[in-house]
Amino acid sequence: MEKSLDTKLEKIRRGQYKPSDFIIADAKDADMGGGIFCTGAQLEDASRPRSYPEYLQAMREMVTSGLVDLMLMSASGAESLIEEGIFKNSPVSPAVRYNDTTDIWGLRHSVYQQYPARNFRTLHLNRLIPLVDLGLYSVTFSNDIEKDIESLEGLRSFLSELSSTGMRYFLEVFNPQVDIGISEDKLPEYINDCIVRCLAGLTQQDRPLFLKIPFNGARAMEELCSYHPGKLIIGVLGGGKGTIRDTFELVRQSEKYGARVALFGRKINLAESPVTLVSLMRSVIEGELSSLNAVKEYHSCLSKEGITPKLSFEKDQIVTEKVLFEDV
Repeated sequence: MEKSLDTKLEKIRRGQYKPSDFIIADAKDADMGGGIFCTGAQLEDASRPRSYPEYLQAMREMVTSGLVDLMLMSASGAESLIEEGIFKNSPVSPAVRYNDTTDIWGLRHSVYQQYPARNFRTLHLNRLIPLVDLGLYSVTFSNDIEKDIESLEGLRSFLSELSSTGMRYFLEVFNPQVDIGISEDKLPEYINDCIVRCLAGLTQQDRPLFLKIPFNGARAMEELCSYHPGKLIIGVLGGGKGTIRDTFELVRQSEKYGARVALFGRKINLAESPVTLVSLMRSVIEGELSSLNAVKEYHSCLSKEGITPKLSFEKDQIVTEKVLFEDV
């Protein structure tokens, strides 16, 4: 079946984009970085995690809804669902996380987040060939020549291996998790420059389908999206859960300033009603609802579904993520 991801990417490349072509990915790869609570907590009891079968069921429900274009999973999760055949007659594309760098290691009681990111890859690409042809590769730049060369050499080695498989990838670039000697207001410029420099040495055969990066503000997003329109397609990652208003504002502002993809993990996974949330994300992107009205509609839907919201409407309507304040 034709995949909506490929159709939309082709429209974006040709300069035929319209808001209905915005790509949404559900990132259900948290088990590559987290532990028992990677699946999220039980709605009824936040001290207890959901089971992994419940996590897989949430993926099935999102794929069945057809509201997303891409489902990003761990290799083990992808193997389970692909062998079930849920993607066979679906417009949704399956994808896996190719590497599990240390900056996604969010294990209880660990101290990994206190150190610069290190590259690491658990999976063997050849194992994926019968299952999936698309995945995410992640790099983090640290303003440290030795660590950055190590990351880039890891990317080069990965691309060399990938070229023999026929598989494709999209590239995730995180902000560094530790102080790298660049002020907060200058960091977005450093990240943008790192991305452009990194990709300049790649021919079309080795370039990523699109990027996944943090939203570092309207100016930084517009600067990068304007650099090479159609050739360099930018996607935004979700970050922490935040409020429901944060979620809607993030997709609104990202699309407004040039992003054409949203890849949200916790913002979707930790929502009381993920399918409802993604449906309303599309309404915001396509200009049918303001971000505030989308929060009102979300809470109305929760009430109809008999679901108690984690936050009151009064709290959920507030923008709490600093990077979004400028354009609220």
